[in-house]
Amino acid sequence: MTAAIVSSLLLLQPAAVAEPEFEPLTIGETITLTVLDEAREINVVLPPGYHDDPDRTWPVVYMLDGAREQDLLLGAGIAGWNRLWGRSQAVIWVGIETKDRQRELLNQTSDKEEQARYPTAGESEVFGEWLINEVASTIEARYRVNGTDYLVGESAAGHFVMEAWIEAPSAFDGYAAISPSLQWNNEALSMRLAAERELRPPLYISLADEGGATESGILRVLGAMDEAQQWCFSDRRADLRHATSLHGLLPEALQYLMPTEADWLDEYGFSLRCDQQGPSTE
Repeated sequence: MTAAIVSSLLLLQPAAVAEPEFEPLTIGETITLTVLDEAREINVVLPPGYHDDPDRTWPVVYMLDGAREQDLLLGAGIAGWNRLWGRSQAVIWVGIETKDRQRELLNQTSDKEEQARYPTAGESEVFGEWLINEVASTIEARYRVNGTDYLVGESAAGHFVMEAWIEAPSAFDGYAAISPSLQWNNEALSMRLAAERELRPPLYISLADEGGATESGILRVLGAMDEAQQWCFSDRRADLRHATSLHGLLPEALQYLMPTEADWLDEYGFSLRCDQQGPSTE
């Protein structure tokens, strides 16, 4: 074989392909704070474009049960998906870790069965003060917030949201209680609301297939709404389970609390479903 032929064959050989480099996938930042003698991760996912415009500010959504091993990625993912469709505003998403959920998210109960089943329950007031005073202050000091923030929770966290809406309405600009556990303490929270009607920030509240005292508590809340109160009730008893309510309704809750001017939402099936409601938030 001549040298010319050998050279030609060598030229036909494919060039060595460099191995691709993998880099860490970073979705946000985390900080550890302490409450009730437990360290908690506070996880922050920033909206696209946050670092591009140093003058722009953003609303904040605080999500309970927001550890990396809990609902952080679900919540931040839904918020990002809503943003892509123009369904709700872009936000700074803050996930707050919970550990003993009954201790942290529920107030004290006089029900003997609940006391026996959840002996540590009843520290929601301490957890709430920590959330409002320490967590929110830490977020506001580090990030470019625009002064509007929202609290989101489901199940026991939904009860916490309702308690905050009643006890500390000015702490947040809007609240979303998805399938809140209003059966707790013999429905005491809903009974208290029915006894003291006053205007509070907008509230999104939903009901799935829970039935029983959970359902009667939520229906009592609806009956206590002032005609001027801004609220949206999504009645999903026929098509959602308790376990699927957060996945199914968080997009709608964000759409209600943080509406946009998008005029194509109905066309794509993103109609806001309020089976009962007060005046519009728009």
